[in-house]
Amino acid sequence: MRVGVLAGVAAFYAGAMAWMVVFPGTSHRGPVGRAPPELTQRVETHVQALATEIGPRNHVTPGSLAAAANYIRSTFQAQGHRVHSEVFELDGRPVENLVVTIPGDSSDIVLIGAHYDTHPGSPGADDNASGVAALLELGLALRGARPQRTIRLVAFVNEEYPFARTEAMGSVVHARRARARGDVIHAMVSIESVGNYSDAADSQATPGLFRPYFPSQGNFVAFMGDLGSRGDISAAMGAFRAHAQVPSEGLSAPGWLAGTYRSDHWAFWLEGYPGIMVTDTAPYRYADYHEQTDTAEKLEYSTLAAVVVGLTGMTLRLADGH
Repeated sequence: MRVGVLAGVAAFYAGAMAWMVVFPGTSHRGPVGRAPPELTQRVETHVQALATEIGPRNHVTPGSLAAAANYIRSTFQAQGHRVHSEVFELDGRPVENLVVTIPGDSSDIVLIGAHYDTHPGSPGADDNASGVAALLELGLALRGARPQRTIRLVAFVNEEYPFARTEAMGSVVHARRARARGDVIHAMVSIESVGNYSDAADSQATPGLFRPYFPSQGNFVAFMGDLGSRGDISAAMGAFRAHAQVPSEGLSAPGWLAGTYRSDHWAFWLEGYPGIMVTDTAPYRYADYHEQTDTAEKLEYSTLAAVVVGLTGMTLRLADGH
């Protein structure tokens, strides 16, 4: 009797774990596909501008935070986009999200976001100049697109400490205003730390319960969300895999697990919107996470550029009704 019960529990556990980590399609295996060299150069230029030339950018360094916003704004404008400044006050000072809209045939929205602030003291090359670089290159790639759904690109402020999971997060402000307007957000993807990759053995750390299900090499990009996000992860990761030669893994887990909620997509869950994160898993493979040593030379730009290729295809497929 006891053996049968234990076998049943083991089977249930195995099935639950498989449900959380196994998604349709297969991850790319083998060398990462080559992105256009000019794309690789541009993403490195963006990271250097934010992490090296501007440096730490947060409430402690408001001048640098404004400089980062101005870099993002001017880059989008040079691509031909109109940039909306979504302003709100923090301690009596204005801060802003930066919003680009690519109109579609429908007012339904596919929203892709990345935060541009950093943990205090960190230049934030991976976290999150890499995500902003990807967002800016999406702006260039999607210039002139005529999608079915409207695409909204948002650079968020105040994702990092001490504002994480508070009302001062830029993404919380945006999600609340979107809900008040009645915006229909079909998909929301947060690009969070996507520049660190390694083929070295045991370069990826994974929490114990999930260790058997993930590679030990930190060479993949992860699509993550809560249990209710499984369908959104499947759609986004499937579209990414169709366009990128980059290893990818998925995780749909309870929303209280830190790996599922620690980015701007969390703010959209609060308002009843879908939201997932795309990430290199940051602290699970990158010793320089949130440190002064998160510097531009640590990143792997050819893989970051290949990720941008996949994110571009993903965004267009989601916006075209898939």
